[in-house]
Amino acid sequence: MTLVYLVRHAKALARSTWSEPDRLRPLSKTGQRQAAALPGHLGEPALARLVSSPSVRCVQTMVPLAEQLGVEVEHADELAEGGSGRDALELVLAAALGGAVAACTHGDVLLDALSTLRAAGVPLSGPFECKKGSTWILEVAEGSFRTGTYLLPPPTGGART
Repeated sequence: MTLVYLVRHAKALARSTWSEPDRLRPLSKTGQRQAAALPGHLGEPALARLVSSPSVRCVQTMVPLAEQLGVEVEHADELAEGGSGRDALELVLAAALGGAVAACTHGDVLLDALSTLRAAGVPLSGPFECKKGSTWILEVAEGSFRTGTYLLPPPTGGART
């Protein structure tokens, strides 16, 4: 069995206050704390690869894991906002052939991926949601997804910004 950690990016600055292209929108202070807490929250998993949407907020969410593991964060358009959940699942399934993988994406892609898994009969434990900074831990065996378990975002303490 191999694990895939499908992460929704941590809390970013509000769209309404950001005037530059959305793909450049960074994490908020709360999001930075969520990202910093992610390795410990996931149990400091041994990961073969880190893959992310090219959006700054997704890449920033993965940086603490990358620093801990000493690996680069790979960018993948299949994880970009507005993408297909099916394409995202195909990407992480292929990536998991080399061992456990963490992938960071956006809420719309993640919900579409979860809908695809549910329609395929994959048992999903936990609420059908994906809060910012949360993770779905997917078990892969024999080239297919077997189960999925929801993990709430890491606690951050402090003010929400």
